[in-house]
Amino acid sequence: MKKYALIIAFFITAVGFSQSATEFFTKSDAFFKKYVSNGRVDYKSIKNDPAALDQLLDIAANVTVSKSKTKTYQAFYINAYNLSVIKGVVSKYPIKSPLDVKGFFDKKTYKLGGKSTTLNDLENKILRKNFPSEARFHFALVCAGLGCPPIIPEAYKPATLDKQLQRQTSIALNNPNFIKVKGKKVQLSQIFEWYNGDFTQNGSEIEYVNKFRKEKIPTNAKVSYYPYNWSLNAVK
Repeated sequence: MKKYALIIAFFITAVGFSQSATEFFTKSDAFFKKYVSNGRVDYKSIKNDPAALDQLLDIAANVTVSKSKTKTYQAFYINAYNLSVIKGVVSKYPIKSPLDVKGFFDKKTYKLGGKSTTLNDLENKILRKNFPSEARFHFALVCAGLGCPPIIPEAYKPATLDKQLQRQTSIALNNPNFIKVKGKKVQLSQIFEWYNGDFTQNGSEIEYVNKFRKEKIPTNAKVSYYPYNWSLNAVK
């Protein structure tokens, strides 16, 4: 009898996890489709009606994901990061930049996956540390500044995560406003300066960029970094 009780308890837990994770991805997708357009977020509308965002973060607080389910884990925390950034902006809106909020990235905590974390720790300890070879995270995690690659109007999902990361990385690295090439000089986003080691694990920064570019950059091009634009990525 005890054996059957344990089996039933395990089944209930597994089903509960499946339902909450599925609900999170489904509702996140609907949320991003409603409030994101052309790489910008409608913070004003969310501020006026925060119920959907708050519900999503309540779900995210209690979803448990295992690193062994790599795509589910990565997709969950990418979405959780972007939703938490939006929450951080909305809680202080109107603002002109996330940097207007003291401790935006390193002090403010969010309960995600059953644990409290800051945005910095989510990015660096939960994602980058656990998956050090996945530099494409930098083109999916959106910090609310216009210097970031644009946020997409959909959720990252386990089944489509690799295609989504590949697409967003390709879009960013072929964008002349993100990678600025002039002859044998190239200006890269400061993302490449701040996280240089992520992009140079198997070669130079230019070699990494060229893996995704249609028009290749000369490998001997002189590299510099242009200033990051921290202006808020709000809809106009």
